[in-house]
Amino acid sequence: MESSGNFLSEMYGEHPRHYVAVDCVILGYSNGELKLLLYPRSFEPSKGNWSLLGGFIQQNESSDQAAARILKKTTGLDNIFMEQVAAFTAPNREEVARVISLAYYALVRLDRYDENRLKEYGATWYSLSEMPKLIFDHTEMVEKSLAKLQFKAGYQLVGSELLPEMFTLTQLRRLYEAIFQRELDPGNFRKKILSLGILKRSNRKDSSESKKGAYFYSYQQGNSQEKDIGRIIKI
Repeated sequence: MESSGNFLSEMYGEHPRHYVAVDCVILGYSNGELKLLLYPRSFEPSKGNWSLLGGFIQQNESSDQAAARILKKTTGLDNIFMEQVAAFTAPNREEVARVISLAYYALVRLDRYDENRLKEYGATWYSLSEMPKLIFDHTEMVEKSLAKLQFKAGYQLVGSELLPEMFTLTQLRRLYEAIFQRELDPGNFRKKILSLGILKRSNRKDSSESKKGAYFYSYQQGNSQEKDIGRIIKI
Protein backbone atom coordinates (compact mmCIF):
# COMPACT_ATOMS: atom_id res chain seq x y z
CA MET A 1 0.00 0.00 0.00
CA GLU A 2 2.80 2.36 0.97
CA SER A 3 4.79 1.52 -2.17
CA SER A 4 1.71 2.16 -4.28
CA GLY A 5 1.26 5.54 -2.59
CA ASN A 6 4.89 6.43 -3.16
CA PHE A 7 4.62 5.41 -6.80
CA LEU A 8 1.56 7.63 -7.35
CA SER A 9 3.22 10.50 -5.52
CA GLU A 10 6.33 10.23 -7.66
CA MET A 11 4.33 9.83 -10.86
CA TYR A 12 2.13 12.88 -10.26
CA GLY A 13 5.05 14.81 -8.85
CA GLU A 14 6.89 14.53 -12.15
CA HIS A 15 4.27 16.62 -13.93
CA PRO A 16 3.67 20.37 -13.73
CA ARG A 17 0.62 21.74 -11.96
CA HIS A 18 -1.68 24.26 -13.62
CA TYR A 19 -4.52 26.53 -12.55
CA VAL A 20 -7.93 25.81 -14.10
CA ALA A 21 -10.47 28.59 -14.52
CA VAL A 22 -13.81 29.25 -16.18
CA ASP A 23 -14.68 32.37 -18.17
CA CYS A 24 -18.31 33.23 -18.90
CA VAL A 25 -19.46 34.88 -22.12
CA ILE A 26 -22.74 36.31 -20.79
CA LEU A 27 -25.11 37.34 -23.59
CA GLY A 28 -28.37 39.26 -23.46
CA TYR A 29 -30.65 40.77 -26.07
CA SER A 30 -32.18 44.24 -26.34
CA ASN A 31 -33.39 46.58 -29.11
CA GLY A 32 -32.39 44.27 -31.92
CA GLU A 33 -28.83 43.69 -30.66
CA LEU A 34 -26.96 40.99 -28.77
CA LYS A 35 -25.34 42.39 -25.66
CA LEU A 36 -22.17 41.16 -23.93
CA LEU A 37 -21.52 41.62 -20.21
CA LEU A 38 -17.99 42.83 -19.41
CA TYR A 39 -16.23 44.19 -16.37
CA PRO A 40 -12.95 46.02 -15.70
CA ARG A 41 -10.44 43.48 -14.37
CA SER A 42 -9.76 44.21 -10.70
CA PHE A 43 -6.24 42.76 -10.38
CA GLU A 44 -2.96 42.45 -12.25
CA PRO A 45 -2.01 41.59 -14.88
CA SER A 46 -4.13 43.81 -17.16
CA LYS A 47 -5.86 45.48 -14.21
CA GLY A 48 -8.55 47.91 -15.35
CA ASN A 49 -8.90 46.43 -18.83
CA TRP A 50 -12.14 44.91 -20.05
CA SER A 51 -12.64 41.24 -19.25
CA LEU A 52 -15.20 38.47 -19.22
CA LEU A 53 -16.56 37.37 -15.85
CA GLY A 54 -14.66 34.38 -14.57
CA GLY A 55 -12.86 32.65 -11.73
CA PHE A 56 -10.92 29.58 -10.66
CA ILE A 57 -12.52 26.16 -10.22
CA GLN A 58 -12.49 25.26 -6.56
CA GLN A 59 -11.40 21.96 -5.05
CA ASN A 60 -14.93 20.61 -4.49
CA GLU A 61 -16.67 21.65 -7.73
CA SER A 62 -16.84 20.76 -11.40
CA SER A 63 -16.37 23.32 -14.17
CA ASP A 64 -20.18 23.45 -14.66
CA GLN A 65 -20.65 24.16 -10.96
CA ALA A 66 -17.97 26.86 -11.05
CA ALA A 67 -19.61 28.56 -14.02
CA ALA A 68 -23.04 28.40 -12.34
CA ARG A 69 -21.55 29.86 -9.16
CA ILE A 70 -19.98 32.77 -11.05
CA LEU A 71 -23.21 33.46 -12.95
CA LYS A 72 -25.23 33.40 -9.71
CA LYS A 73 -22.75 35.66 -7.95
CA THR A 74 -22.70 38.12 -10.84
CA THR A 75 -26.35 38.26 -11.94
CA GLY A 76 -28.26 36.94 -8.93
CA LEU A 77 -29.96 34.36 -11.18
CA ASP A 78 -30.29 30.59 -10.86
CA ASN A 79 -30.86 28.11 -13.69
CA ILE A 80 -29.31 30.26 -16.39
CA PHE A 81 -28.91 28.50 -19.72
CA MET A 82 -25.20 27.89 -20.25
CA GLU A 83 -23.07 25.66 -22.43
CA GLN A 84 -19.37 24.92 -22.49
CA VAL A 85 -17.68 26.30 -25.60
CA ALA A 86 -14.04 25.23 -25.62
CA ALA A 87 -10.87 24.88 -23.59
CA PHE A 88 -8.22 27.58 -23.99
CA THR A 89 -4.82 26.09 -23.23
CA ALA A 90 -2.11 28.21 -24.86
CA PRO A 91 0.96 28.08 -22.56
CA ASN A 92 1.45 31.85 -22.60
CA ARG A 93 -2.18 32.98 -22.45
CA GLU A 94 -1.51 34.56 -19.05
CA GLU A 95 1.76 36.11 -17.92
CA VAL A 96 1.90 35.27 -14.21
CA ALA A 97 1.03 31.55 -14.22
CA ARG A 98 -0.08 28.72 -16.48
CA VAL A 99 -3.88 29.00 -16.50
CA ILE A 100 -6.16 26.73 -18.51
CA SER A 101 -9.60 28.26 -19.03
CA LEU A 102 -12.87 26.58 -19.93
CA ALA A 103 -15.14 29.08 -21.67
CA TYR A 104 -18.92 28.98 -21.30
CA TYR A 105 -21.57 31.06 -22.95
CA ALA A 106 -24.73 31.95 -21.02
CA LEU A 107 -28.02 33.52 -22.11
CA VAL A 108 -29.63 36.05 -19.74
CA ARG A 109 -32.93 37.91 -19.89
CA LEU A 110 -32.09 41.58 -19.44
CA ASP A 111 -35.26 42.19 -17.44
CA ARG A 112 -34.36 39.61 -14.79
CA TYR A 113 -30.80 40.12 -13.60
CA ASP A 114 -29.86 41.92 -10.37
CA GLU A 115 -28.63 45.34 -11.46
CA ASN A 116 -27.10 46.09 -8.05
CA ARG A 117 -24.84 43.05 -8.29
CA LEU A 118 -23.59 44.20 -11.68
CA LYS A 119 -22.79 47.61 -10.24
CA GLU A 120 -20.68 45.99 -7.52
CA TYR A 121 -18.38 44.63 -10.22
CA GLY A 122 -18.56 47.71 -12.42
CA ALA A 123 -20.00 45.42 -15.10
CA THR A 124 -21.42 46.93 -18.29
CA TRP A 125 -23.49 45.59 -21.19
CA TYR A 126 -21.86 46.21 -24.58
CA SER A 127 -23.33 45.62 -28.02
CA LEU A 128 -21.25 43.05 -29.88
CA SER A 129 -20.74 45.61 -32.63
CA GLU A 130 -19.20 48.02 -30.11
CA MET A 131 -17.21 45.54 -28.03
CA PRO A 132 -14.01 47.08 -26.62
CA LYS A 133 -10.62 45.41 -26.71
CA LEU A 134 -10.54 42.50 -24.25
CA ILE A 135 -7.72 40.98 -22.23
CA PHE A 136 -5.83 37.82 -23.17
CA ASP A 137 -7.79 35.54 -25.52
CA HIS A 138 -11.24 36.70 -24.39
CA THR A 139 -12.12 38.07 -27.84
CA GLU A 140 -11.59 34.59 -29.27
CA MET A 141 -13.83 33.19 -26.54
CA VAL A 142 -16.60 35.59 -27.58
CA GLU A 143 -16.19 34.69 -31.26
CA LYS A 144 -16.34 30.95 -30.56
CA SER A 145 -19.33 31.45 -28.26
CA LEU A 146 -21.23 33.31 -30.97
CA ALA A 147 -20.44 30.51 -33.44
CA LYS A 148 -21.73 27.96 -30.90
CA LEU A 149 -24.93 29.97 -30.38
CA GLN A 150 -25.44 30.20 -34.14
CA PHE A 151 -25.05 26.45 -34.43
CA LYS A 152 -27.58 25.93 -31.62
CA ALA A 153 -30.02 28.31 -33.29
CA GLY A 154 -29.65 26.27 -36.47
CA TYR A 155 -31.25 23.15 -35.02
CA GLN A 156 -33.20 24.43 -32.00
CA LEU A 157 -35.54 27.40 -31.88
CA VAL A 158 -33.83 29.99 -29.69
CA GLY A 159 -35.76 32.70 -27.93
CA SER A 160 -37.13 31.48 -24.63
CA GLU A 161 -33.84 32.36 -22.90
CA LEU A 162 -33.63 35.87 -24.38
CA LEU A 163 -37.17 37.06 -25.21
CA PRO A 164 -40.15 37.74 -22.91
CA GLU A 165 -42.69 34.95 -22.44
CA MET A 166 -44.88 36.59 -25.10
CA PHE A 167 -43.36 37.89 -28.33
CA THR A 168 -44.28 38.65 -31.92
CA LEU A 169 -42.83 36.86 -34.91
CA THR A 170 -41.10 40.10 -35.87
CA GLN A 171 -39.38 40.18 -32.49
CA LEU A 172 -38.30 36.55 -32.90
CA ARG A 173 -36.97 37.26 -36.40
CA ARG A 174 -35.00 40.27 -35.19
CA LEU A 175 -33.44 38.13 -32.48
CA TYR A 176 -32.36 35.64 -35.15
CA GLU A 177 -31.00 38.46 -37.26
CA ALA A 178 -28.95 39.63 -34.27
CA ILE A 179 -27.63 36.12 -33.70
CA PHE A 180 -26.70 35.51 -37.34
CA GLN A 181 -25.77 39.18 -37.93
CA ARG A 182 -27.66 39.47 -41.19
CA GLU A 183 -31.18 40.19 -42.43
CA LEU A 184 -33.69 37.38 -42.97
CA ASP A 185 -36.65 37.44 -45.35
CA PRO A 186 -39.70 38.23 -43.16
CA GLY A 187 -42.24 36.21 -45.14
CA ASN A 188 -40.06 33.12 -45.45
CA PHE A 189 -39.07 33.25 -41.79
CA ARG A 190 -42.70 33.53 -40.68
CA LYS A 191 -43.84 30.65 -42.89
CA LYS A 192 -41.07 28.28 -41.89
CA ILE A 193 -41.15 29.06 -38.16
CA LEU A 194 -44.91 28.53 -37.97
CA SER A 195 -44.52 25.25 -39.86
CA LEU A 196 -42.54 23.84 -36.92
CA GLY A 197 -45.70 23.75 -34.81
CA ILE A 198 -44.00 24.71 -31.56
CA LEU A 199 -45.41 28.23 -31.12
CA LYS A 200 -48.80 29.03 -29.61
CA ARG A 201 -50.63 32.12 -30.80
CA SER A 202 -52.45 34.22 -28.22
CA ASN A 203 -55.48 36.45 -28.77
CA ARG A 204 -53.47 39.51 -27.78
CA LYS A 205 -51.91 41.81 -30.31
CA ASP A 206 -49.01 44.24 -30.30
CA SER A 207 -50.23 47.42 -31.99
CA SER A 208 -46.80 49.06 -32.03
CA GLU A 209 -45.60 47.14 -35.10
CA SER A 210 -48.45 48.07 -37.46
CA LYS A 211 -51.98 49.52 -37.56
CA LYS A 212 -53.39 46.03 -37.98
CA GLY A 213 -51.32 44.75 -35.06
CA ALA A 214 -49.23 41.60 -34.68
CA TYR A 215 -50.23 38.58 -32.62
CA PHE A 216 -48.17 37.58 -29.63
CA TYR A 217 -46.80 34.03 -29.52
CA SER A 218 -45.32 31.82 -26.83
CA TYR A 219 -43.56 28.46 -26.75
CA GLN A 220 -45.95 25.55 -26.34
CA GLN A 221 -45.47 23.78 -23.03
CA GLY A 222 -43.97 20.30 -23.32
CA ASN A 223 -43.36 20.60 -27.06
CA SER A 224 -39.85 19.79 -28.16
CA GLN A 225 -37.96 22.78 -29.51
CA GLU A 226 -35.33 20.60 -31.16
CA LYS A 227 -36.29 21.12 -34.79
CA ASP A 228 -34.01 21.37 -37.79
CA ILE A 229 -34.37 25.01 -38.83
CA GLY A 230 -30.89 25.40 -40.25
CA ARG A 231 -32.12 24.85 -43.78
CA ILE A 232 -34.95 27.29 -43.23
CA ILE A 233 -32.69 30.24 -42.53
CA LYS A 234 -29.91 28.91 -44.76
CA ILE A 235 -27.02 29.04 -42.31
